[in-house]
Amino acid sequence: MTTIGFIGAGHIGGQIARKAVELGYDVVISNSRGTETLADLVAELGPRAQAATPAEAATAGDFAVVSVPFKSIRNVPVEPLAGKIVLDTNNYYWERDGHVPALDAGEATTCGLLQEHLPQSKVAKAFNHIRFSQITTDGTPAGTPNRRALATASDFPEAAELVTRLYDEFGFDTVNMGPLSESWRTERDRPAYVIRQNVAELAENLAKAPRTI
Repeated sequence: MTTIGFIGAGHIGGQIARKAVELGYDVVISNSRGTETLADLVAELGPRAQAATPAEAATAGDFAVVSVPFKSIRNVPVEPLAGKIVLDTNNYYWERDGHVPALDAGEATTCGLLQEHLPQSKVAKAFNHIRFSQITTDGTPAGTPNRRALATASDFPEAAELVTRLYDEFGFDTVNMGPLSESWRTERDRPAYVIRQNVAELAENLAKAPRTI
């Protein structure tokens, strides 16, 4: 069975872990505050879950989910994630993260900066433009009319394919935005951000997104 390593277990990471366990994945979860702070979540998730340090979670995962505040991405362990697919759920909130001139000017993306930090990993955008509570409630079976769609982006086709497969298991269709340089299209305050949309609606919203806000 596939194991997912979680770097960060807050709202988004915790919800992805809940759904993953329901689907039969094993999860190894971590945060910056210590394994003892994850005891309640591990107890809730049951025997398929364990707490670990970020490095241990990165090592244990067949692939990883990074769900830490953007300002903390430099703390994501590098070597244990070499060669692995890394799902990035981050959004840039300057009020929390501090201003990053390259992001403010539309010269970089959050995903691209994480990829720079993880040069031997294969980063893909995932789950960043859905409210965390809806990750476990809005999914529907494949073929459901008007099924909700989520977007991904990656410089590696195999990473985008993994996100597409995971989205489908979680109950969502996928729109592939292309390379990481296009991943800004689902970020904060843009038309596709945290609204329910099907494939056609998502594609339309992605196309009309402004590069800077």
